[in-house]
Amino acid sequence: MSQKSEPWIDFSGRICVVTGANGGIGTGLVRAFAALGADIAMIDRVETSGTLEEEVRRAGRKALSLVCDVSDISSVEKAAEQVRSELGGCDILVNNAGLLRPGKLEALDAADWESLIAVNLHGYFHCVQAFGRQMLERKRGALVHVASIAGSQPQAFSGGYSAAKAAVAMMSRQLAFEWGPSGVRSNVVSPGLVRTPLSENFYRTPDVKERREAVVPSRRIGAVEDIADVAVFLASDRAGYVNGQEIVVDGGFSQTLMSHIPRPGYE
Repeated sequence: MSQKSEPWIDFSGRICVVTGANGGIGTGLVRAFAALGADIAMIDRVETSGTLEEEVRRAGRKALSLVCDVSDISSVEKAAEQVRSELGGCDILVNNAGLLRPGKLEALDAADWESLIAVNLHGYFHCVQAFGRQMLERKRGALVHVASIAGSQPQAFSGGYSAAKAAVAMMSRQLAFEWGPSGVRSNVVSPGLVRTPLSENFYRTPDVKERREAVVPSRRIGAVEDIADVAVFLASDRAGYVNGQEIVVDGGFSQTLMSHIPRPGYE
């Protein structure tokens, strides 16, 4: 007699908090975790789309949408208490809220620098503390931080953003070291070229999509689902022995450095 196989990843009975849920990678994360059985708390500076909440509920899951400024610790702590009281506490935190303020370092406005660090680094830390305490109390949980290949690959006009993302990767390793003994894992997913509302302006320029695809070994621009697929793995029991790691999801782009070196006779 055949037996029904268990799903490879199953978040039934778990509460997943996604920051920056209102669009782009955040929306993809919400859909991916809900499809695998998680109840979802969606956090964003603006109210999350009612359509997205309805999608989660149609999947048979609970949905809680909270307006929260992750750069404000009191706002984050209030959101964490709401999650605890309405859903029962956080099992998975996906730090994803992000801000982009382009500029050369010699000219970057101090307020823009501070905003970048406040959201992209301090915001992650605030959420780690507020929601991580709930995990530490129960001695289990998973943290997934969305960083960027910009955290290890310098690029023009991205000094503040890159510095913040590099710090996120180190913070995650520190968390893995400190919280691993308490049953809480921390890992990073670093996207490469992904088409989102944050990057959409670039693609309005003729030929940009084709030129970008040409330098990616996989010959395509990443989709939000590519990032979500890795995030759900890192948060799942299937990655139960993966801790303090960074998984780069860029179609091989970050491995192309040597292609810029002239090699007469080998080109």
